[in-house]
Amino acid sequence: MLVDCGMVQGSKTERELNYRDFPFRAASIDAMILTHAHIDHSGLVPKLAKHGFSGPIYATAATMDLCSIMLPDSGHIQEMEVQQLNRRNSQRGRKEVEAIYTVDDATACLTQFRPVAYGEWIAIADTIRARYWNAGHLLGSASVEVEITDPSAPTGVTRLLFSGDIGPDYKLLEDEPEAPTEIDHLICESTYGDTDRQEITEETRRKTLLAEITAAQHRKGALLIPSFAVERTQELLVDIVALIETGALPACPIFIDSPLATKASAMFAKHASEYKNGDALMRAMNSHNVRFTETTEQSKAISKIGGFHIIISASGMCEAGRIRHHLKDWLWRTDGTILLVGYQANGTLGRVLQDGAHRVRMMGSEIEVKAHISTMDVYSGHADAPELLRWITRRGRIKGSIFLVHGEEEAFNALAGALAHAMPDVPVVIPNLDDVYDLKDGHAIPARSDVPARLTPEHLGRIDWNNDLSRLVLDLNETIGKLPDANTRAKMIRRLRRTLEEAG
Repeated sequence: MLVDCGMVQGSKTERELNYRDFPFRAASIDAMILTHAHIDHSGLVPKLAKHGFSGPIYATAATMDLCSIMLPDSGHIQEMEVQQLNRRNSQRGRKEVEAIYTVDDATACLTQFRPVAYGEWIAIADTIRARYWNAGHLLGSASVEVEITDPSAPTGVTRLLFSGDIGPDYKLLEDEPEAPTEIDHLICESTYGDTDRQEITEETRRKTLLAEITAAQHRKGALLIPSFAVERTQELLVDIVALIETGALPACPIFIDSPLATKASAMFAKHASEYKNGDALMRAMNSHNVRFTETTEQSKAISKIGGFHIIISASGMCEAGRIRHHLKDWLWRTDGTILLVGYQANGTLGRVLQDGAHRVRMMGSEIEVKAHISTMDVYSGHADAPELLRWITRRGRIKGSIFLVHGEEEAFNALAGALAHAMPDVPVVIPNLDDVYDLKDGHAIPARSDVPARLTPEHLGRIDWNNDLSRLVLDLNETIGKLPDANTRAKMIRRLRRTLEEAG
């Protein structure tokens, strides 16, 4: 049984894992449990099916609906990016590469999905059953309780809980997360395990957003908001339209420039009755200030618009999608504003901008960053450290171990420290990529794997040589450009060439 099969995000070294073989035979998997539709949880499902997995994929009905648009969209992105890469490879005399999967592969795997309702036990295999709980993270998101027949266990079963992604205590569209008690082992996300956000209410969230939009308005250029197409975009839309309706914000054009976001908004409309603020969502999507763009021509036309306007576009970490074209248009302009509203993984362009880079390389160009870069962490779909700790301790007595996953080193260590204080009798395990554990007699015992780890810990959750190379090229260009004359520049270049020749 496999729980989630997501696309790796982060540095180029980490993203290359998406192209490599799975550390198991795809055909050996009997069934799959999917916690939710976000691509870092579902994005390699088409590859799994393409490589031989033919079993059922269990997910909530809402997750199925979202995957029906998100996975083909992901396949389209794979095809387009590989097409562009192969064009460059051909020019450079390099081998062509194959897409991870195609639109057709993504569409084909959708026939394997099976709907699951919250709170109902379903049989996964003869000795395994599962029950879904609302995780409060995304439309259809779930924590999954798994019960395995185990004659050696005192109760005859071993009970696992996979957290999926846990939503915060207050979220615009989602209810608070739920989960069972009295479990043996917990596998828990740790994204914000080192972060304590201030308590966020609707009033404080909109006040913070208003301040950012007003500042961008004064600069008189575009406000770019890189945003996840599914739910984050819709949440932003609700709040921006509400600010306009109350008169706090003057009316302005709002472009949702993401075909996926447009399709996702239709799915959200379908499930509006399941939301706390479904009526506000419908009102926002139908506002005359909001314009959804679908075609490439419509997207390109936005660049011709003058004056202040808002562009919300995917992807949220600036690694793909139309947002990169808008960034290329606006990063070098002092009247532009880029507002980062979501988690930015190490090694991504979003993180590079967030960390204050003065120059970046993207889409074959070197760009000086003159636009105002701002971060606003009030729309997170993830619980922060205190909320995670409360969610874990509310599970009651955990008889076995807590595994911390889905985070970076600082988050793991901070949450592990808090758990050591709050639940001193429960072992906390921080597994590395491809680690294997046997669950015996209530203990988690490291086991030997027949497959070597694909990446060692020092290559995970960090910037890599590709990031360093981009930084070096930018620094070289800047340094050489500042030298006083052509002779000095030529001497510097000769010294660099000698160094390269000696290294080779």
